[in-house]
Amino acid sequence: MSLSPDAEQALQSFAECRNWEQRARLLLSWGAKLPALDEQHCSDENLVRGCESKVWLLAEQRDGRWQFRANSDARLISGLLAVLLARVNGLHTEELRALDLSDWFNQLGLARRLSPSRSNGLNAVLQHMQQLAVGG
Repeated sequence: MSLSPDAEQALQSFAECRNWEQRARLLLSWGAKLPALDEQHCSDENLVRGCESKVWLLAEQRDGRWQFRANSDARLISGLLAVLLARVNGLHTEELRALDLSDWFNQLGLARRLSPSRSNGLNAVLQHMQQLAVGG
């Protein structure tokens, strides 16, 4: 599965970090660049279940490829969402269904620092994306 330019940029940026503190700062900066959702989109209808923090997710398919927008009320989660979106945006449904989330966060050097609740929350976001992609 090839990587999008945004995913390549994420890999390169995180590879340049020498320690967790640099990765955490970079993650927060990615989260700060995440476009805010309109207040109307931050509704129960778009809320992802299974996350400790509030996460809202919107999906749209263009030319057979998925585009997601997401936001959170937590800064660190916003950063994690930003790097997740860098990986999933532009994928076809089958590619999205085959995505190995833990492998992606391992490649970024973030997996070992994710608490079980954050990992579970990110998995809930990916599962929600996959459900939206298959129409469920």
